Amino acid sequence: MAAPAARVSRVFPWIVFTLTFGLLLSDYMSRQVLSAVFPFLKQQWGLTDTQLGSLTSVVALAVGLLAAPLSLAGDRWGRVRAIVVMATVWSLATVGCALAAGYGHLLVARLLLGVGEAAYGSVGLAVVLAVFPARRRASLTGAFMAAGSFGSVLGVALGGVLAVQFGWRWAFAAMGVFGLVLAGLYRLTISERSLAAHRSDAGAGPSPAAGEQRARLGTLFATPAVVLAYLGGGLQLFIAGSLFGWLPSYFNRAYAMAPDRAAPVAALFILVMGAGMAVCGLITDRAGRTRPAAEWTTAVVFAVLTLVFLGAGFAIRPGGPQLLLLAVGCFFAAGTAGPTGALVARLTHESIRATAFGVLTLFNNMLGLAAGPIVTGVLADRLGLETAMRYVPLAAVAATILLVAGRRAHSAGLRRLEPPVRAR
Repeated sequence: MAAPAARVSRVFPWIVFTLTFGLLLSDYMSRQVLSAVFPFLKQQWGLTDTQLGSLTSVVALAVGLLAAPLSLAGDRWGRVRAIVVMATVWSLATVGCALAAGYGHLLVARLLLGVGEAAYGSVGLAVVLAVFPARRRASLTGAFMAAGSFGSVLGVALGGVLAVQFGWRWAFAAMGVFGLVLAGLYRLTISERSLAAHRSDAGAGPSPAAGEQRARLGTLFATPAVVLAYLGGGLQLFIAGSLFGWLPSYFNRAYAMAPDRAAPVAALFILVMGAGMAVCGLITDRAGRTRPAAEWTTAVVFAVLTLVFLGAGFAIRPGGPQLLLLAVGCFFAAGTAGPTGALVARLTHESIRATAFGVLTLFNNMLGLAAGPIVTGVLADRLGLETAMRYVPLAAVAATILLVAGRRAHSAGLRRLEPPVRAR
């Protein structure tokens, strides 16, 4: 009679991963479909590149500002409930984008979309890590966050096709409806009780108890190492944010591709980025079996490779060699996501892990996903998009410096991290 229970125990974590991964796909499909319709909005409403970039950055700005407080709310009031509410909000906001009458309306709808998405990545990742062993953290973090790239691929590719065939409003509407369907399925399949029954105790840390939350919040910034992980990971994602937002327009302008062709081509490169996130997370976990602080080392290597290949790619003329260099650079561009996520998990307590990932999301968005598109858009208005993209890989220089410093502070950080104090 024990076999069925064991089988369910092994299967349920993967059900959780699949559905939570699927919602992150929806999250980024709703966010990045905008990139596919940039040419349509520019033509119909006469928007500048700065305005187009702001429509992307306002989402990441809202995510960055609200991720930590909303993640804390998810930790305290129920992660499953928070996930369902957030998915419903961003899906309805995406439908609202389809109804926008102008730039101002679309900006507000995108802001609300960001409010809905704000804590999803952090709360969703906390749910996934809670039902798997600690030894898989970097792999699971990389694979889960790769859904952002895969969702961007689907959003950009499908959005471009739908926009050409039916108009740009239908591209937004389709993404919104998809998210609502997934939110309903999540609510029917996963509950707080089922998560608690399948929680992995290996390396997960103690469960939260009444009165412990305030004391444990101090561990979010308790060591220089975890702060450097936040900063280094965030700056590296400046590059990913710029690629997410501007690759379709880059191929449209540099290669004279029509929007419905530029979007699928850009989607392939974003797909490469997503595959890189998953593979880099797996490499990090494998390296961690024999080497201490492997997460720092692999993160540094991935950042340096990004600088080398993307820097060289954007420096040469459009053509086959450039596309090859850009593909390799994209593979490593977000490869630090798995290592930095694993580091944050190691340097904080499970009881506030969603909040810790919310802080990581704050830095990822404020320094990376929000800053990248808008800064690149401003540079494009002044220098042209092709020139602006040449400066994007330089963010990896600062990221590398911070990650190297974090590696040096890692051992001291572990020693300073004290066990949480239980309330009496």
